[in-house]
Amino acid sequence: MTINCVQQWFGDSFKNLHPLLQKLHIDGGVLFGTVNVTVGDGLAGYIGRRLLRKLGVLNVGGNALKVVVQHYDQGFFWNRSFNKHAKVTSKFDAVGTRTNGYWLETLGSISVFLTVDIHEGAWHWRCKKMSYKNVTLPKFLLPKANAYKLIENNRYRFYVGITLPLLGECFSYSGLLDMVDH
Repeated sequence: MTINCVQQWFGDSFKNLHPLLQKLHIDGGVLFGTVNVTVGDGLAGYIGRRLLRKLGVLNVGGNALKVVVQHYDQGFFWNRSFNKHAKVTSKFDAVGTRTNGYWLETLGSISVFLTVDIHEGAWHWRCKKMSYKNVTLPKFLLPKANAYKLIENNRYRFYVGITLPLLGECFSYSGLLDMVDH
């Protein structure tokens, strides 16, 4: 059996993920469903709405989301499309292993250095640092990200929430997605 980079990065702790999360990160797949989008108030909400528009999210509340997870030798891609709009791709490169490394997420000019905590079979991203156009943001300016994925009733539950320092909640989106044929 061939071991991919996700399994290599996690090492023995890969088995602590829920079996359906393991399958998604061995085989890849297509997830689809409705997500709930919220935005904050004031300036943080204004920034959140602008960022969401770039993702193809035109309104708060219910939005259709399709996620295609594809693997390659050094990592994986998450190709997201909200409401059948243009695809937004995050590239995740594995660096080192879970004990001494991180995942490097690249989304346009933004690079996010992430690690993963596993709680009750769920995958919880934790941001270590972030850069914009290769300039590392100081810790006090780092947006706080709460992002996780877990399995609930054989469906893929996820949450992504971004809070800006001093400004508050920027935006969040969450929901239950079903695995569809890929």
